[in-house]
Amino acid sequence: MASATVGAPVAIPPPHPRGKYLLVFDALEGASEADLNVALGSVFSVLRAPADLVASGRDLCAADFLQAGAQQVAAGYALYGPATQLVLTVGAGVHGFTLDPNLGEFKLTRPDIRIPPDTDTFAINAANSRFWETPVKRYVDECLAGKTGPRGKDFSTRWIASPVAEAHRILMRGGVFLCPRDADAASQPGCPGLLHQANPLAMLVEQAGGRASTGREALLRVVPSDLQQRTGLVFGSRHEVERIEAYHRAPAAPAGGGSPLFSPRSLFRV
Repeated sequence: MASATVGAPVAIPPPHPRGKYLLVFDALEGASEADLNVALGSVFSVLRAPADLVASGRDLCAADFLQAGAQQVAAGYALYGPATQLVLTVGAGVHGFTLDPNLGEFKLTRPDIRIPPDTDTFAINAANSRFWETPVKRYVDECLAGKTGPRGKDFSTRWIASPVAEAHRILMRGGVFLCPRDADAASQPGCPGLLHQANPLAMLVEQAGGRASTGREALLRVVPSDLQQRTGLVFGSRHEVERIEAYHRAPAAPAGGGSPLFSPRSLFRV
């Protein structure tokens, strides 16, 4: 097991048998908000243990967990709010279960969850706008411009400050969530932990028909280099995430502003 709050992985101790899987988890995401009585969540990822670890019984090491998100076997989260819900994927769609407190069992209440490809809702921490890279600023400015802007429609904003709660809202209603890296990536390379939070949420979102990205590339392709590695994270309705990726690929504006014909809000805008 590898936890978001413990630096080194923990092996299942003897005499318990060792299985074929690795568990990565954040036991209580959003715990700092517990005194506010807001929804909290537990998020987890299941990976296959390396073959030599299973066969030889050698000591577990951090490198065993450094697998791209695409290699996950299963992922999910539990959300503790007015109802306790479990949302799970084993690689064949996403399904939601609700705890029946009288029976002590989870019942399937939301089979085959799907995220709509388009949305008019986005979530981002506006207090960090001074740190955003130019493509993120462009995207947010265009959304805030509303019907008279380049997007031609009004957007709503939501911000829960919890990736698990944000993912649940998007899975239920659609939307896009942005926790981008700062323009100075060396000082702040992103928000959530890649292995403990971003990868399991990305698997859930993509299994539900959405898209998850660093802003520049598909998040599930990223090979981690450290257990506590952080990442920029954008996930939700596919078309919005693809638009944000396109803005990151677009050439940077030339010094001095360049030609007004090719400015973000011009005749030739994306």
